[in-house]
Amino acid sequence: MFTKLTIAAAVALTAVATPAIAGDKDVAPIAIPAPPAGKGQIVFYRPGGTGFAIGCSVNEKGQKVSSLGAGKYFIMVTEPGRHEFTVKSEAKDMLALEVEADETQYAACKIKMGIMVGRPDIRPSTEAEFRAKKLKMVDADDMGPGVGALRPEQVAAALAGGPAPATPAPAAPAAPQQ
Repeated sequence: MFTKLTIAAAVALTAVATPAIAGDKDVAPIAIPAPPAGKGQIVFYRPGGTGFAIGCSVNEKGQKVSSLGAGKYFIMVTEPGRHEFTVKSEAKDMLALEVEADETQYAACKIKMGIMVGRPDIRPSTEAEFRAKKLKMVDADDMGPGVGALRPEQVAAALAGGPAPATPAPAAPAAPQQ
């Protein structure tokens, strides 16, 4: 009984939440600024679908770069070279990318069915796959202490022709909770 009720509730919630995640068909295309000179960048995104309520937290060198909720994306500026990213829930997945100067790469994180919680699946993607989705940029609150994720105001400044951000500074540490 509990399992049938849980599955029915999840299906009902998915049906209610899907239109909100899909967004409006009249949404303007996403503008991605060019990477700063001599740097590379990766656009990480998480389409909606299975596990929409579970975030996909992208980490590099053990530090959270940003969390991706369903229908969200972020841009990470990085030094050229090899980078390894991990995502973890009940299982762990890893993506290694060779980033070149002045290039933009894309990576998608999906959540697949798991035993207790969804399993993250991170993989290389293409600009066409990214643009086929209705996505919104993550909030600055979703970004972690790891360096590289551009804050919304940094992206806006780069698109407006302002100074291109270098590798962004890490987020300020949260105040200790008492």
